[in-house]
Amino acid sequence: MSRRFLFVLGSARLDGNTELLARTAAEQLPGDVEQRWIRLAELPLPDFTDLRRDADHVRPPADAATGLLLDATLAATDIVIASPLYWYSVSSLTKRYLDYWSGWLRTPGVDFRATLAGRTLWGVTALADREPSVAEPLTGMLHHSAAYLGMRFGGVLLGNGSARGDVLHDAGALARAKTFFAQEPPLARFPHQAA
Repeated sequence: MSRRFLFVLGSARLDGNTELLARTAAEQLPGDVEQRWIRLAELPLPDFTDLRRDADHVRPPADAATGLLLDATLAATDIVIASPLYWYSVSSLTKRYLDYWSGWLRTPGVDFRATLAGRTLWGVTALADREPSVAEPLTGMLHHSAAYLGMRFGGVLLGNGSARGDVLHDAGALARAKTFFAQEPPLARFPHQAA
């Protein structure tokens, strides 16, 4: 299967540091790798309603924001969550998108877990702090989501920046972006699982 990358942009800002870093990393992908970019701020998702205990699980229409995101997610071999670090985790736009994964797990005819199993989840984030450990909650949340779905996890590409364009002066982040998607990510496992 040829690789198809879905870049999910979770920033409320256009061309923010996280997006700039994600685009820098994406430039390194081979030309035959399909890239699809979706800006969550342009797809207003309604609040997620947890219907786990209800029987009414229907597939959203393909032209609605949720249907478009579901189809794009299912089609991707690689899903890149590009979210700035907001309060030590992902943005609210990104969190809402990930909340929908819970509903898609129970949508008839979708086989969301089976489809995503073995595929790869990546993260890209810009943070204002110089200490990378402050991004550990974001990294842990993405890693554990990948483990729950049986996905591979490519890690999180971290960059530093507060004002727009700051990340372009982070030489370390730009160097890591050159090879970030070239690695072969391992299958994600929870810490309590045997390797």
